[in-house]
Amino acid sequence: MYEFSPLQDFEKLTAALPALYGPDRAAAQAERYRRVLAGLADTFGPKDRAAVFSAPGRTEIGGNHTDHQHGLVLAASVDLDVIAAVAPNGLDCIRVKGEGFPLDTVDLLDLSVREEEKGTSAALIRGVAAQFAERGCRIEGFDAYTSSSVLKGSGLSSSAAFEVLLGNIINSLFYGGRCDPVELAKIGQRAENVYFGKPSGLLDQMACSVGGMVAIDFADTADPAVERVDFDFAAAGHALCIIDSGADHADLTHEYAAVTEDLRAVCARFGKSVLREVPEADFLAALPELRRECGDRAVLRALHVYGENRRAGGEADALRRGDFDGFLRLVRESGLSSWRFLQNVVPAGYTARQEVAVALALCEALLGERGASRVHGGGFAGTVQAFVPLDMLERFRSEMDRVLGPGACHVLTVRPVGGVRLV
Repeated sequence: MYEFSPLQDFEKLTAALPALYGPDRAAAQAERYRRVLAGLADTFGPKDRAAVFSAPGRTEIGGNHTDHQHGLVLAASVDLDVIAAVAPNGLDCIRVKGEGFPLDTVDLLDLSVREEEKGTSAALIRGVAAQFAERGCRIEGFDAYTSSSVLKGSGLSSSAAFEVLLGNIINSLFYGGRCDPVELAKIGQRAENVYFGKPSGLLDQMACSVGGMVAIDFADTADPAVERVDFDFAAAGHALCIIDSGADHADLTHEYAAVTEDLRAVCARFGKSVLREVPEADFLAALPELRRECGDRAVLRALHVYGENRRAGGEADALRRGDFDGFLRLVRESGLSSWRFLQNVVPAGYTARQEVAVALALCEALLGERGASRVHGGGFAGTVQAFVPLDMLERFRSEMDRVLGPGACHVLTVRPVGGVRLV
């Protein structure tokens, strides 16, 4: 059954914002929530009551391309999010209007996969709703107006944040909150895999849903091991930055697919489906045959995954010990491995445009022996991550914006919670 709060309860909503965004940003965020509530009324008609939700984007801190091989990851939710104001509509449909985007309408009487919807937000809405229906949840029609500050194409997982937002809405309003954050992450992943048509791992949804910084072991994808890692980068004198290289992900699907195809070829040599199931000693012993049968790029990519699993675990351990210098060393090693072995910095054949490589080179030139930088997320296009000493931040940010374009460098903080209902 719906449980909505009177719109007069806006003061209660604003009181919850400092915990999500920090005291310095709470006032600006309050205006954003006011705008979303107004958007709900303007789009769907006046509302007396509404529910308000938020789901964060995420950053991958360690474990580049390890999740789809059932490996180790260190990730964190960030202070950029997707928010929604929600109200009942008395119809057999879900209607979602994103700020600046067309209206999506999904029929609750038909939650089957639609090929023509793949690649759209409607597919994600339908996919999330379908899985709750399969669990026996009676979803009533509702309207939602959303606003996102998660940068698209940034590797901060705007799609996963949207999936987690939808899962939290349905879970809270119609399912009594019975799904925990891990289950909501799995629902989001399946919606993305089956309905949206993107074969992603579970990293993005897990980090968005669980919240904070978490070390995740995907050895058992049905029940991944999740352990919180508490660490304050600012207290260690560093800022977490995401730099937009200016490269576009469009037409690079084949590059991302080639990573998993290469690794699949290596695994098939041992009769396995993921690299986690292949002992590294067996892999190294079979190198001559693997080079002939799978090619050198596949071998190098596998070497990256073996090493990256060790680094991701080591980074989490270093932060738990308070060894920030050791953490930065592993971040640098991760970045070099992604560039040299995984080879997800420059798309094959690209010569005139190598934006991610330029962004990484600029990070190295500015940081010198301090801080650390690495390719972020899927690679090939999108973003670079850097840990920047606070006394260098102003110059670092201005130089990034000068070379890569205004607003290229984003300073983020780790958000302590994942998907949440605010009132």
